[in-house]
Amino acid sequence: MRLLHTSDWHLGRAFHRVNMLGAQAGFIGHLVTTVRERGVDAVVVSGDVYDRAVPPLAAVELFDDALHRLADLGVPTVMISGNHDSARRLGVGAGLIGRAGIHLRTDPSACATPVVLRDDFGDVAFYGLPYLEPALVKDEFGVEKPGHEAVLAAAMDRVRADLASRARGTRSVVLAHAFVTGGEASDSERDITVGGVAAVPAGVFDGVDYAALGHLHGCQTITERVRYSGSPLPYSFSEADHRKSMWLVDLDADGAVTAERVDCPVPRALARIRGTLEELLADPGLARHEEAWVEATLTDAVRPADPMARLAERFPYTLSLAFAPERAPEDPDVSYAQRLADRSDQEIAEDFVAHVRGAGPDEHEQGVLRDAFDAVRADEAVREVAR
Repeated sequence: MRLLHTSDWHLGRAFHRVNMLGAQAGFIGHLVTTVRERGVDAVVVSGDVYDRAVPPLAAVELFDDALHRLADLGVPTVMISGNHDSARRLGVGAGLIGRAGIHLRTDPSACATPVVLRDDFGDVAFYGLPYLEPALVKDEFGVEKPGHEAVLAAAMDRVRADLASRARGTRSVVLAHAFVTGGEASDSERDITVGGVAAVPAGVFDGVDYAALGHLHGCQTITERVRYSGSPLPYSFSEADHRKSMWLVDLDADGAVTAERVDCPVPRALARIRGTLEELLADPGLARHEEAWVEATLTDAVRPADPMARLAERFPYTLSLAFAPERAPEDPDVSYAQRLADRSDQEIAEDFVAHVRGAGPDEHEQGVLRDAFDAVRADEAVREVAR
């Protein structure tokens, strides 16, 4: 059976105020063409179909168009909700849509009820694990302390139990939306840390033939059977080096996996350039970036006049401008933003405590801070679901 694995469409999302709807429509067209021309037997979409719980109308219309075009091909599609989606909204009409071969899996309690497809060698069971927010699903899965590994492991126990009850030789595919250990994150993913831990071990997916993952925006191979497709389009400059693609996966009669990357069309290359303004305007080596979307970081000791206008003369698609004068780390003029770069909320809070009272928090106090951040994030998730 040949699968096309994609995820993280984020329909409705912009890129530094650039409307990406046209590029997203172009991706949908590319997806449909790939399904038709490469003999795809099933499409799997591993979450974050939309960029937010209540997407704009244009994004909903594009999703509707995608559903119709996939249904017209007669190729089954399995989709799950991600942490950006409203699971309840995305799942509205799932039973009816399923009759057209589009299977939406948004209910955690149904994670062990697969979509079963057949090929010449027998059944393939597709299990959809929507994003499992630990605070919201801990009771469903009977875990005492909410955490990503605990709830995902409990869901996978249900999957393996169902798979064991099926005919011998039944192959299996799991769709999941999670941060798996070994994956490389980018700036455009929403933080899902709980209890100071965001990642779960790849071993949680043991026992299935292929785990089609979503959440991380870079295409990645965790193991031969556990892969991220990544987002089909870039959503932050941290993705400048990404090759945007989907996985074309073949499952043979014994469940062995072979995979091929299929490139996605992107509207423009991304470039991150750094130096003084005069250096950036004069460097001939930067000519290749003149048609790219550009993030420029200026290192001038004194902020130059009209930097964006002057950069735009050479790099007309400059979207982001930052200032980082080259100073020693201990220099008091190093910006607050620079001092906070790459630090978590927990670390920033602990630094603040140390600054105010002269000593950092002890182990108990660290736990209090961690619980407070988890409670706020869980409350935000609950309120978003209720919207």
